[in-house]
Amino acid sequence: MELTYKKAREFIYRNARPIDLARWQYHFEDGKKEEVLKVLAYYQNEDGGFGHALEADSWNPHSTPIQTWTATEILREIGFADREHPIMQGILKYLDSGACFDGHFWYASIVSNNDYPHAPWWHTEESSIWGYNPTACLAGFVIRFADRESELYEKGCQIAREAFESLRQEHRVEGETLCYIRLLQYCREANVTNLIDLDWLEEKMREAVKKNICPRKEDWEFKYVCRPSQYVEGKECIFYEDNKELADYECEFIANTQLEDGSWNLNWQWKDYPEEWTIARNWWKADRAIHNLLYMRGMGV
Repeated sequence: MELTYKKAREFIYRNARPIDLARWQYHFEDGKKEEVLKVLAYYQNEDGGFGHALEADSWNPHSTPIQTWTATEILREIGFADREHPIMQGILKYLDSGACFDGHFWYASIVSNNDYPHAPWWHTEESSIWGYNPTACLAGFVIRFADRESELYEKGCQIAREAFESLRQEHRVEGETLCYIRLLQYCREANVTNLIDLDWLEEKMREAVKKNICPRKEDWEFKYVCRPSQYVEGKECIFYEDNKELADYECEFIANTQLEDGSWNLNWQWKDYPEEWTIARNWWKADRAIHNLLYMRGMGV
């Protein structure tokens, strides 16, 4: 772990953008949450949503649900839950505005993405819905942090009910799994236990996680497949025991596949914008370095 950490740290300091350097320092060098928040605020627009390539595969400066979801994931990562903070209030304002929202879903991809460098999956001819990705997660965020007397809170609850019923009827989640997991976590953290059947949802997520994790270890480095760390945060995670063998092995995999420069290979790439992809690739590599080291720490390595 010590050598893996040392090499990853060198990569971070040489290549990471300020937001990822602040995250690294918070997690591994006694950095302050306030530093992460200070940098994160530069990605937030006046409408409260986030853009400016916070999600590094889409360089759209305008507010989008996906980039706003990315911000909520960073806030969650650092354990920030002050609903009165301007960043949090801005996100709630954006989600309450009706922007990029069709009444039931927040759009996953929006047309203005096309005007800026982006990965091919963010290109769209019209604003598009990807099931409950990221809608279930954003609804969970609303349930966790919005004023319970507000119309926004009721909207979040209604979306949660619809997402839950959709899952009951469809019995599949695939790319929506993490968003449903966040909905489950946010509802439990908010002590909202009578909105949907959280025990049933947890069991469904256990099944989905086990199904989604690729059992072919040889595919992990270069193919776009799910590794345990996408869902398992450490040995205390509810998904650990069901996936123990693969989850334990991933620590060895991370240590063995680190590149000489301290980064790890990405299992995706852009088709267009080669110059911008060269930049975005290093941004993602810094993000993956943080992710990998947090996983190893959570696994007690």
